[in-house]
Amino acid sequence: MKQNESSLTSLVSAFGRVFHSKYDTPKIFDDFIAKDLISEEEFSTISKNMINGIQFFNKDIGQRYKDNQEEILKWITQVQLSPTPLARSAYCEKVLINEVNLGVEQYVILGAGLDTFGFRYPELNNSLEIFEIDHPATQEFKKKKLKDVKLNIPENLHFVSMDFTNKFSKQDLIDKGFDNKKTFFSLLGVSYYLTKEENENLIRDLFTSIPSGSSIVFDYADEKLFEENGMSNRVENMVKMASASGEPMKSSFTYNEIEGMLEKSGLLIYEHLSPNMINELYFRNRTDYLSAFETIHFIHAVKK
Repeated sequence: MKQNESSLTSLVSAFGRVFHSKYDTPKIFDDFIAKDLISEEEFSTISKNMINGIQFFNKDIGQRYKDNQEEILKWITQVQLSPTPLARSAYCEKVLINEVNLGVEQYVILGAGLDTFGFRYPELNNSLEIFEIDHPATQEFKKKKLKDVKLNIPENLHFVSMDFTNKFSKQDLIDKGFDNKKTFFSLLGVSYYLTKEENENLIRDLFTSIPSGSSIVFDYADEKLFEENGMSNRVENMVKMASASGEPMKSSFTYNEIEGMLEKSGLLIYEHLSPNMINELYFRNRTDYLSAFETIHFIHAVKK
């Protein structure tokens, strides 16, 4: 990633959380800190760019609401941008809090972007060490954001600059205070952009010399990723946008493939959420456009 690309990726992701926190009811995942990390100008610019892209996403919606830009923005955000990030963050943090109650002492966020967990849970400052791993350019961008809005970095939050999609370094983590303790990892919005071999190598590297009971939550795309259109062609649009941005989606898995990959690193699937289960858990009875993305699954796997 170049600096502007990594910054944009993290900004757009945070934009979805801010939009949801400000405008959507009921809340699936309320990131009430994210709004502090996006300026009004950035929010406005991203909004305009999305509205201008409605012809790519859905020409019929663009025509129907041609005089209602707010509805166009809501449609794009709720249909295309936000469903998976909101649901996977809600799921991941629910599992994490439960794992902390079961003795987890370290939380490693891979591809943290503008994540705000460490700022939203001050009660964990003395019991959970948090390690944010991300591209150096993205982390510098975030640190500047935090400084600009005068958000003090908690003592239990550690930044680890690393392009882990290229090569993961456990030593870089250790240098920041990571220890041989029960650990929880999150790998959200990443697996699709790695090959199957790269995913397998990363899981192996993460869990080598990690205590039993450590675990991970991640999302993955199933074997229909490259053939499923999805509602309003949103799955096809997601794949096309990734390719056009220069970061194509590289992998999809059957459940058996995921199970086999995890088994090689001594992990067992504790919980698997299919798209239907995600929809039932997080999107049931909504009256807006939000619904679970087709082809995207969540996994919580635990080291034996």
